[in-house]
Amino acid sequence: MPRTTVSTIAVYGAFKCPSGVAKERVGNAIIVADTGNHGVKKTTTPKHDKVSSLAGTGKEGYRDGEVSVAQFHSPSGVAVDGEGSFIVADTANHRIRKITPQGQVSTLAGTGWGHRDGEGPVALFNEPCGIAVNGDGNLVVADSCNHCIRLVTPQGQVSTLAGTGKKGYKDGNGTDAQFNEPFGVAVETNGNILVSDKLNHCIRKITPQGQVSTMAGSGKKGYQDGEGTDAQFNEPCGVAVDEAGRVVLADRANHRIRLITSQGQVSTLAGTGKGGLLEGEGTEAQFNRPTGLAVDRDGNVIVADTDNHCIRCMAYV
Repeated sequence: MPRTTVSTIAVYGAFKCPSGVAKERVGNAIIVADTGNHGVKKTTTPKHDKVSSLAGTGKEGYRDGEVSVAQFHSPSGVAVDGEGSFIVADTANHRIRKITPQGQVSTLAGTGWGHRDGEGPVALFNEPCGIAVNGDGNLVVADSCNHCIRLVTPQGQVSTLAGTGKKGYKDGNGTDAQFNEPFGVAVETNGNILVSDKLNHCIRKITPQGQVSTMAGSGKKGYQDGEGTDAQFNEPCGVAVDEAGRVVLADRANHRIRLITSQGQVSTLAGTGKGGLLEGEGTEAQFNRPTGLAVDRDGNVIVADTDNHCIRCMAYV
């Protein structure tokens, strides 16, 4: 079991219910979907004592343009593409937005609420949450309230990879499979997509061929470490893959960070299970509904500790 130390790495008062984090491809910055402040922020390593606004006015709305005037509505997922642009799941606007390195915000895909594939300006989403970039440069989106996983090309073409569009729980091929409010997505080096299936309380896997299976979780909410589908989660949200191929998971309603090995063994990396704010070693530390996470190049886990309104760092070896 890895030895873990949890610390708080960003100043208090800078965030309101942050729920998504990502690391810059070059440099030490952490990008944060600052959900309650309706914007995207940036904090830097290793000191993390400075937080700046990357885009958004701080008021809910929908507007493209320069980062200082652009508006978002409850963004909850963020990723970095191969060009260094920041891709945002603008959840309550039901759109996928893009922030270029030059400071321009545009809408890559989505025109409002619904479920429709097609070119960016005609595609529809229903509260997209987690977002990741696969090896082909396509975006993988957890379209939460459509209960499916969507793909978005760099040109904005949207298709449905998996899920019927109706909530349920079913393994199977592509659009025959079912999810229940999937929240987080991550891509393994072999191209498999990992999905935190929040209200099915489990972790699903989608192969590049579109086959959906359950990696871990019994399908019933609870808390239990163990092997694969014997383990239990309670509203798993953010998911990431570390350099060793292990899966790190924000088990939100259990107030814990969990770890899944490549053999499917589930353990608790950090958190007592009680909501609170306490730094320290592993299972002595406390979180309050952690939602998003990412793994940096040094192997540290960066956590959006949502109801503590701060960003935490977990160093584990």
